[in-house]
Amino acid sequence: MSSETSSDPEHPARLPAYRIETERAVVRCWHPTDADRLLQAVSQSIDHLREWMPWAKNEPTTLEEKIALLRHWRAGFDGDTDYTYGIFSPDEEEVWGGTGLHKRLEGDALEIGYWIRADLINRGLATEVAAALTKVAFTVNRVDRVEIHCDPANVRSAAIPRKLGFTQEAVLRRRATGLDGSPIDTMIWTLFLDQYGNSPVAEARVKAFDVLECEIQIT
Repeated sequence: MSSETSSDPEHPARLPAYRIETERAVVRCWHPTDADRLLQAVSQSIDHLREWMPWAKNEPTTLEEKIALLRHWRAGFDGDTDYTYGIFSPDEEEVWGGTGLHKRLEGDALEIGYWIRADLINRGLATEVAAALTKVAFTVNRVDRVEIHCDPANVRSAAIPRKLGFTQEAVLRRRATGLDGSPIDTMIWTLFLDQYGNSPVAEARVKAFDVLECEIQIT
C-alpha cells in the first residue's frame, strides 16, 4: 500500500475506504476475480447461511452470476451508493466472509451487516470486522450513527454489537423478511458518534486505504 496519507494536502484521500486492514483480516471492495473464491466460501457455508441470511435461499448461483454480482458491488463503491466488502485472509487467497456499510437508513447513518464462513465462526472475526467498519464509519465516512440489525433469535449475531458498546434500541415486530418470505421481527442496535470514543470500537486497530491505495488517516 502507498505511504501517502490523507494528512498530505497534495494527496488528499479519495473516499470511501476501498480497503480496510484489521489485526487478522483484509476487508476490501470485491473484484470480479474474487468470484470463484466467493462461490467456494458460500457453498461450504450454505447450511449455516440459510439459517439466517434471506439471500442464501437463492444459493448456489453460477460463477457468471457471481461475477455479475461482484461487478454490481464494485459499482456501488465507484458510484458512492453502497459499500459491500469481502473479508479475506491476510494474503487474500481465501474468502472468509462478507460485510458492508450500507446506505439504507434515514439520516446521517450507515448500517453494518456481516457473515463469516462456517468453519471460521466462534473465533471473534465478525466482532473484529464489525469494530473496524464501525470505526471507519465514524472516522472516515463521518456519520453520526451506526446500526446493526439482526434476527432476535440469532444469539451469535446479537452478541457482537453488545460487545462493541452498541445499545439495543428496539425489537421491531414483523419489519424484516424471513427465509420463506414471511415477515419476522428484527433487533436494532445503535452506536452514536458521541458514544464512540468511550466504546470498545475506539480501541480497534485499523488501517484504511482509498481507491488509489493511499492510506486514509484514522482520527
